Amino acid sequence: MTKKQIHDASTGTSTMVDLTTEEQTAYDNAITAHNNDEINRELKELRYQRNRLLVETDYLALPDVTMSDDIKTYRQALRDITNGLDTAAKVKTKLVIEDGKYKNFPTKP
Repeated sequence: MTKKQIHDASTGTSTMVDLTTEEQTAYDNAITAHNNDEINRELKELRYQRNRLLVETDYLALPDVTMSDDIKTYRQALRDITNGLDTAAKVKTKLVIEDGKYKNFPTKP
């Protein structure tokens, strides 16, 4: 059983008490919901980093600039980085940092 801390401001004392059945159920449901949402949190971070890298080359997509095939391929690989990532563990493999860079991201030409 999970415990909660009850603080009495008038005496300055705290007491640890067990959660009620309803409180325990709500707590367990909240933990389960948090754990089930892990992939979405990881994907949000991955997309943030991907978008940051795309912004670095956005100027190359302006109409007065001819984008090289290497940059086109790089930008497409960044856009495709989330394809097939259906578990938090798979997403985390993309977010591995080595030498200050994301190890499993496409390399900028």
